[in-house]
Amino acid sequence: MAHEHLDEKLINSLLGDGRSSLRSLAEELDVSVTTVSNHLKDLEAEGVIEGYSPIVDYESLGYDVTAIMHLKVEGSALPEITNKLEAEKQMISVYETTGDYDIIAIGKFDDTDDMNDQIKSLLEDVDIRESNTSVVLNAVKDNEQFELDIPE
Repeated sequence: MAHEHLDEKLINSLLGDGRSSLRSLAEELDVSVTTVSNHLKDLEAEGVIEGYSPIVDYESLGYDVTAIMHLKVEGSALPEITNKLEAEKQMISVYETTGDYDIIAIGKFDDTDDMNDQIKSLLEDVDIRESNTSVVLNAVKDNEQFELDIPE
């Protein structure tokens, strides 16, 4: 029996509760546990599902400042700078971008002093030609994933 759009439905169920058991997923989707298990293994092998992790509220842990850094870098230094940013534990996102800036990085910091120290340390790199940092005043939507559309 073909299970139309089962992968999308399975992903949406996991987005609702990433800790769901195979049995509860099977019941919800009206398929066997083996079917759910096989589809999950395939989605993981294909890299569609990269892992299962908790959603952490960093602010409740004392990381009160979120900063968005826009950086212009020397072209040949782009991989080096992105690797350096990626290695910083408080950088939660690092993007190579088109437009006015080459890199956009988002970090979570204890306070503005912590943010300032890390930014100054980063800007010591001679390959960073220009930077512009914005501090987030209010996170209206943060780290959200979205459910997949399932055709009728």
